[in-house]
Amino acid sequence: MKNKIIIGSTLAGVFAALFFIFGFNVTLEATNTTEFCTSCHSMQWNKQEWMESVHYKNASGVRAECKDCHVPHPMGAKLYAKFMAAKDIWGEITGTIDTKEKFENHRWTMANKVWDKHRETNSRECKSCHIFDAFSKEEQDRIAYRKHKRALKQNIACIECHKGVAHMAPIDPETISKVLD
Repeated sequence: MKNKIIIGSTLAGVFAALFFIFGFNVTLEATNTTEFCTSCHSMQWNKQEWMESVHYKNASGVRAECKDCHVPHPMGAKLYAKFMAAKDIWGEITGTIDTKEKFENHRWTMANKVWDKHRETNSRECKSCHIFDAFSKEEQDRIAYRKHKRALKQNIACIECHKGVAHMAPIDPETISKVLD
């Protein structure tokens, strides 16, 4: 009888663990879709900018989704990114970024956090699609090819030159205040 209880408990534990893992993975993947990312009212402006960018429509027909640029592939980094993304949901709920005007007022800070992340990871997400060795010298103009080659040699993050590729690059508020003064 004792053995049956142990076997039953073990099986129940195994099934519970499998159910949790399956549910966790399904949830993780569901929150990785562009539909989920842009379901908040405050992400509609980002979605529109993305749809007008080369990451949405381009000559090669390759489309970068939200997860391709904002969610790392390694599990630890992915979970951290998901945790940090909760701030956008919180901003929507609390009304911090729930209108276009409020969103724009916070855009500089939000963009810098993303840019800093890209610098810290040496543009890991960019490089999961854009591979320096695969760049065609013939398909790029001479200046772009030279800059890419130098960036590779000097280990310069992609974001240093490509701010505003998928979303409008915000203007530094200090620059705006100097112009208005």
